[in-house]
Amino acid sequence: MDTTKNLPSFSEAVYRLGVMMLTLCQGLHSMPVPTDVPMCTASDTAQYSLTFTGKWTQAAFPKQYPVYRPPAQWSNLIGVTHSSDFHMWQRNEFASNGVREFAERGEAWTLMKEVETAGERIQSVYGILSAPAVVGGTGQMSTEFEVFARHSYLSFIVRIVPSPDWFVGVDSVDLCDGDHWKDNVSLELFPYDAGTDSGFTFSSPNFETIPQDKVTQITSSVPSHPANSFFYPRLKHLPPIAKVTLTKIKKTNQIISLPVEPTQSNQLPTGNEIEDKLINTPLDCEVSVWSPWGLCKGKCGDSGVQHRTRYVLMHPANNGAACPLLEEERKCFQDNCL
Repeated sequence: MDTTKNLPSFSEAVYRLGVMMLTLCQGLHSMPVPTDVPMCTASDTAQYSLTFTGKWTQAAFPKQYPVYRPPAQWSNLIGVTHSSDFHMWQRNEFASNGVREFAERGEAWTLMKEVETAGERIQSVYGILSAPAVVGGTGQMSTEFEVFARHSYLSFIVRIVPSPDWFVGVDSVDLCDGDHWKDNVSLELFPYDAGTDSGFTFSSPNFETIPQDKVTQITSSVPSHPANSFFYPRLKHLPPIAKVTLTKIKKTNQIISLPVEPTQSNQLPTGNEIEDKLINTPLDCEVSVWSPWGLCKGKCGDSGVQHRTRYVLMHPANNGAACPLLEEERKCFQDNCL
């Protein structure tokens, strides 16, 4: 029996949860505030605009850059505003089932239910936000959201497409600074591994990680395997693959910015509006191991020549190290010469 018809779309799931959160928010101010974190004493609510900018270019990340089936792109953004006792995801902690499904397949329903449960059980979540996908490695998506003193934190997640279980995002960014709200926050984003799939490359087939690992940041040397799509041993640090800008805006009559259907009008163009300087990451040539030496060729009784070869695994880019010789020869003497 096909049950997929009963599952709501991404935007429907976010919309339903947004309406539910509006209902829950009526009694939030009476909840106790944790005493082990800085207390926000801002008296008014604050509304922010969020702009996510993809910086995933072939120049910055030339190794195995996805150009088709599917090309490099970003999933929908899904986020929450919350108190200090809630985490959508955390570095060096195990990903929830909802984060797993979103990081691996871009499916948000389980993650939405986890947020709903947190809102109902401990009233840690104030609101949700979403933004439409970016069809390309570069480009922007935007949305708006609201925070207040008890729930001054923002977390979100965006899936890297294609990838085994890789994503970018922020965990618990506090927008409050004592008795006032921060005007601007800009953060560079780097890739994370959800710890649920053991694939090394963007297009790796599904390979479940058993037992599950913790969420870890992917760097130029971790995982330390030459097949990894982000492995650049010449770099100390990966360049940022995306960034997010949070800007405080004038308040409106809207309580929470509910998501809308992803349409072309929701997306900014993917061209010159991204003003960051172009990053060219050098990619060194990679070659296979040598083949065994071939047969010794020559006249009987005289020295001969034998050859061995290797082939290119990865062509160089952006002034990376050139490929070494792919064929080698040496003198030899024939065995069993008659």
